[in-house]
Amino acid sequence: MKQILIIDDDEKLGKLLVKYLERYEMQAHVALTPSKGFEKIKKIKPDLLILDVMLPEKDGFEICREIRAKSSIFGQLPILMLTAHAEVTDRIVGLELGADDYLPKPFEPRELVARIHNILRRSSDDHIKREIKPVNGLDVDISRREVKLDGSVLDLTTMEYELLILFMQFPNKTFTRDELMNRLRGIDAELFSRAVDTLVSRLRQKLKDTSKTPRFIKTVWGRGYTFVGKQL
Repeated sequence: MKQILIIDDDEKLGKLLVKYLERYEMQAHVALTPSKGFEKIKKIKPDLLILDVMLPEKDGFEICREIRAKSSIFGQLPILMLTAHAEVTDRIVGLELGADDYLPKPFEPRELVARIHNILRRSSDDHIKREIKPVNGLDVDISRREVKLDGSVLDLTTMEYELLILFMQFPNKTFTRDELMNRLRGIDAELFSRAVDTLVSRLRQKLKDTSKTPRFIKTVWGRGYTFVGKQL
């Protein structure tokens, strides 16, 4: 049974989600404050974190930033952020900090479950069937979920990792921003080009790549992005 941790100060919502997620064979735990949340992360080692933005003590963005900055402690814990409003800015900030998905409140519980399943599916690597061959000093070990660039291990978030795998599986294919978002999320969602651009930009930085002299990811102006690295 998958362990889900919810950090949200809405006690009523937390209780409802605990009961609802049980229907889908997920055991949910609720923390009403960030400090209690960190205690539960260490105790139960959740498979996924549902993180509200508006919280006492510190906001969800700060928590997400802290978790991603301490990957040696928290690993690549998948994070689904809840935003009180359907603000594009909140969603983009969450992606910039390494969140795997976002969902604006109020939301349908069925959509929450769908997004949880998609994130867990991406994290499990069960859907990856093809071998990923080394490319220009970039090497992926799917069994260990490890990416190395010129021999050094890269610290990638779940979505950054999935984006890289998608690119490497289809070299020289041009993906539009809509295609990338749909492929990564696995469901039709409201799309924001800037959010995709932010994700690509973060991945480029970690690959030490630039848009002017692309080693791996090339911008196809007016269309999207393509992976140009040569397989060895």
